[in-house]
Amino acid sequence: MNISIFGLGYVGCVSLGCLAKNGNIVIGVDVSETKVDLINSGIATIVEKDIDEIIKSQFNSGKIRATMDPKEAVLNTEISIIAVGTPSSINGHLILDFIYKVVENIADALKQKNGFHVIAIRSTVLPGTCEKAAKIIEKISGKVYNKDFTVVSNPEFLREGTAVNDYFHPPYTLIGSDSKSGSEKMSQLYNEIDAEIVITSIKEAEIIKYVNNTFHALKVSFANEIGNICKTLGVDSLEVMKIFIKDKQLNISPYYLRPGFAYGGSCLPKDLRALQTLAHDLYLDTPVIQSINKSNEIQIKRAERIIINCNKNKIGILGLSFKEGTDDLRNSPAVNLIETLLGKGFTIKIYDKSVQYSHLTGRNKDYIDQHIPHLAKLMESDIEHLVTNSELLVVSTRETEFDEILRNIHDKKIIDLVGLDKEFLNKPNYFGINW
Repeated sequence: MNISIFGLGYVGCVSLGCLAKNGNIVIGVDVSETKVDLINSGIATIVEKDIDEIIKSQFNSGKIRATMDPKEAVLNTEISIIAVGTPSSINGHLILDFIYKVVENIADALKQKNGFHVIAIRSTVLPGTCEKAAKIIEKISGKVYNKDFTVVSNPEFLREGTAVNDYFHPPYTLIGSDSKSGSEKMSQLYNEIDAEIVITSIKEAEIIKYVNNTFHALKVSFANEIGNICKTLGVDSLEVMKIFIKDKQLNISPYYLRPGFAYGGSCLPKDLRALQTLAHDLYLDTPVIQSINKSNEIQIKRAERIIINCNKNKIGILGLSFKEGTDDLRNSPAVNLIETLLGKGFTIKIYDKSVQYSHLTGRNKDYIDQHIPHLAKLMESDIEHLVTNSELLVVSTRETEFDEILRNIHDKKIIDLVGLDKEFLNKPNYFGINW
């Protein structure tokens, strides 16, 4: 394919060379005459492993060139990739001036172009940027979005020092698009890459890079705080974390990375408090570790606000234990939630098959009788009776039977704290805490 790349900095230069190496004809565009001249001399604009040789060889084969003329680039290509910088202001706000200037240049060129054109924003931008870019292009060019052109999000996952290897071996290739033609075009562009192509909505693709990098920053800070604690105790933190990452089932896995309600149970809260107290006793400042429980409490408060704002008095709670398939009520966020709602005068009924059975057989009876005897009186043994006599239903654990019975509920608001099947998203009476 014929591709134009706007911005010949780090991402642009690597993309220029790698796309050409995969058989495409690529035109680089930049406002810097120096960068344009470097590419047109077969020289990379950055210092990065392997990119010098790639740019040189692809230039010699006639697959790459550069220009300062946006119109020339757009008129001679079918896909335009935007890879210009998105710096931060002194207050941390993203500066998108370079993005929108390129968008205006592309829009001006499209006035003279026939045929469908794809604009792919590869720069790291916040959700809504592609949408705004599309409106700018429509206004300036007179073209119709998703008929004459489309704008897609195609974030990069390149690390300095290993960018070429990262380009050819990404964890996946992400394309955010609401255009079938645009998705297909962009997918063809990455046919030579041995990685899954994930097609999603534009806004989901736009935010993923921020999620990735924030999580990476969190991991570094977490590891350093653990290191500080270990060092003070005379423990080898490198060995500790080496053992930590061997657990791919829980520690390095998607298990705990599903948005939803708060954590609970006997282990997480207890062990977190113990580590927080240890750090405090060692006179260590560990803000990441110290803030975890506060974040968990905020999530419970969020659920409270959502329920209260529904203005329904009779509330049916589906799930009381801290986790589905268990009768463990210790530190259950559902218990905290219910206690607050009861204090505000709401009428509460609770259904949890595991807790009901446990209470009847005595397995968890002592805990219930000693700590929450008033909640035991609110338990319902018949889920259908609870549903019928409730104005609002709150799902706090993920159980198959909840999915089945709620599918046929249309006259009551459903508040989902755990993530039911995606089909519920289309129900007008459904509201998810984080989705």
